[in-house]
Amino acid sequence: MKLTGKEKISYGLGAVGKDMVYMLSASYVLYYYQDVLGINAIAMGVILLAARVFDAFNDPVMGVLVAKTRTRWGKFRPWLLIGTLLNAVVLFLLFTAPPALDGNGLVAYAAVIYILWGVTYTMMDIPYWSMIPAFTEGGKEREGLTTLARSCAGVGSAIITIITMMCVAALGANAAAPNGISERQGFMWFSLIIAVLFVVFILVTCINIKEKSTVDMETPSVGQMFRALVQNDQAMTVVVAIVLVNSAVYITSNLVIYFFKYDFGGKGWRGAYTLFNTFGGGIQILAMMLLFPLLRKFLSALNIFYVSFGMAILGYIILLILAFTNMSNVYLLFLPGFFIFAANGMLTVLTTVFLANTVDYGELKNKRRDESVIFSMQTFVVKLASGVAALIASVCLGVFHISQDTESNQVVSIAQSSVVGLRMTMTVIPVIGLLIAVFYFHKKYRLTEEKVEEIAEKIKALRND
Repeated sequence: MKLTGKEKISYGLGAVGKDMVYMLSASYVLYYYQDVLGINAIAMGVILLAARVFDAFNDPVMGVLVAKTRTRWGKFRPWLLIGTLLNAVVLFLLFTAPPALDGNGLVAYAAVIYILWGVTYTMMDIPYWSMIPAFTEGGKEREGLTTLARSCAGVGSAIITIITMMCVAALGANAAAPNGISERQGFMWFSLIIAVLFVVFILVTCINIKEKSTVDMETPSVGQMFRALVQNDQAMTVVVAIVLVNSAVYITSNLVIYFFKYDFGGKGWRGAYTLFNTFGGGIQILAMMLLFPLLRKFLSALNIFYVSFGMAILGYIILLILAFTNMSNVYLLFLPGFFIFAANGMLTVLTTVFLANTVDYGELKNKRRDESVIFSMQTFVVKLASGVAALIASVCLGVFHISQDTESNQVVSIAQSSVVGLRMTMTVIPVIGLLIAVFYFHKKYRLTEEKVEEIAEKIKALRND
């Protein structure tokens, strides 16, 4: 039976809530603890990366737990709901650091809460994406739902990117604070609102989505799981590409707020930052929902993948040139923003489609369908990429002495050498990562559309035997 419109909308709504939460943490936790609360930038970067290393052990175990689960509500939805409720609570705590803490106490609090956030996010993220092969029939239906879900996830990310700083300023209105704004208070209330929306959206998903078919395979042990991943060379190829692509994206997303605050500057930096993100978020959504389907009529998924890489690299080059030649008008930044955001939107959809295809490939090759295992790896590598990017961004902030504002809300000037370091880190390093990703992927990935259809036919024949 084909998916109904209600099921598609419910699944997409869950993606909106899920990625609102993820983007708030990925893009603003460094800024909150480093620039608002005053934690040393490099110390915060180490915390963020260490949490991702911990996930190297947590995520695969979570994949196995999902695979072993058998309940009257299925094996995915119980974890999805429990993980969402816990993660919503931890998200609020993440942006509500106790005022009495400072120094080492604040560092310890950040470390513990951020690790808990990663654990609870994994609890809901793995079953969410693992549901795709379990209630779709493969082929066009799976690709269509994946595209929809990733587009909705992009909407969630874009919403956070666009509204966060203006909402923080509005919710943090405080006559006693400098300039009448307490960013600490603003982040607390904003995180509470996002946490509540997150629970509501995922609840809709859990109520309306049913697992239509799950292949009853032998549940792998942790050792078998790692061997299966190593044996699935196509899954590992996609995983490496996801790490490199997301590292490039997150380096920029972590530093762009500093770029507007300390480089572009001016009293209206929040407005310029919001305007740029509004444009970029809109372009990213349109790229996933309109540009990708349009290009799909003329090009294969692989060709769109390579076109997206070219667009992203071109965007970074234009951004670097503009940064050193003309920074007088935020609208000029829309040109590189168009290429970077559009490329990111399409790459997000494509990497998920490619990873879903490797599930079928692995079933044919290894005689076991490891959707939870493979999608647990996706969760891990995306978070690993955010950790690596946060560390690189933190080192940039520390080495180039990007000032800590710690709630002053004053426009602080920084040395020209610091400005140059900030510009180079947020453009050149991402380009290097993207070039490595595209060359590696081109060399290793073999699942063309014809190959995917051939594998699907073989699996169908084996199941009928």
